[in-house]
Amino acid sequence: MVTSDNNQSTAVMFILLGFSEYPQLKVPLFLLFFTVYAVAVLGNVGMIVIIKISPKLQTPMYFFLKHLSFVDFCYSTIVVPKLLENLVVEDRSISIRCCIIQFSFGVTCVMTEMVMLAVMAYDRFVAICYPLLYTVYVSPKWCVLLVTVAYSCGIINSIVLTYSLLILSYCETKIIDNFGCEYSVFLSATCSDKHFSEIMLYIIANFNILSTLSIILTSYIFIFVTIFKMHSSSGRYKTLSTCASHLTAVTIFYGPMFFLYCIPNFKNSSLVVKLGSVFYTVVVPMLNPLIYSLRNKDVKGTFRKLTYFK
Repeated sequence: MVTSDNNQSTAVMFILLGFSEYPQLKVPLFLLFFTVYAVAVLGNVGMIVIIKISPKLQTPMYFFLKHLSFVDFCYSTIVVPKLLENLVVEDRSISIRCCIIQFSFGVTCVMTEMVMLAVMAYDRFVAICYPLLYTVYVSPKWCVLLVTVAYSCGIINSIVLTYSLLILSYCETKIIDNFGCEYSVFLSATCSDKHFSEIMLYIIANFNILSTLSIILTSYIFIFVTIFKMHSSSGRYKTLSTCASHLTAVTIFYGPMFFLYCIPNFKNSSLVVKLGSVFYTVVVPMLNPLIYSLRNKDVKGTFRKLTYFK
């Protein structure tokens, strides 16, 4: 247990190798990740500000998008600074306590984003399939409740998974071939039976991924049926375009996560784990605000007003 068994576990350190096996790429990787992180922070904070100040964007869809941007900002800020630090310093050690804190907040963000994407699919489903009842089924109170559920799911899952790590013992300093505190980091470093923890990860990861994906896919089945019933081709195109951003965000978020956590033995390769982790911890938080802003006239219009572009 990570409390104190002769203070052994609390004294153990992890050494995160990150990308240190490519010393010639340290500077290019630092510049790349720093640029991506800067774009992610500016994009997500900018999205939050734009949605908050624009009267045109005071709708449920943008309310959910604002919280999605907040979650992406938090997630990238939890992970990327440590990644950048490990690219420029020789001491890449991190205590178990700090690693568990990073992991706990990271899980909260990931699980919250899963539910938030499902909530946004529900919002599109009601808007397209039941437009006359939209203000009833997606009322302000209902929006607050759905967002509260998303954050609650993230926190509860984080507590359960963190507990499954706290019951393990860690007996020696461990060199970890990763850049962040993934669940696999703890499992590879433990000197106690990890069977229970592995089962908990498999059950929770699969349940959350498959349940939220089921909501998203079911919503879009009804959406596509409704779209194909439309007589106007311009109406079909316009309706599809409102879903394109969300579908793109869902694809880039669930893709690497599905291969990392839902396919047994897929993550045997440390390079696969690192690339997958980089994608959904570094790249996805940057892409989401770009995806939603580049395809949205209201967002671009508000941005032009803020920057005084005519």
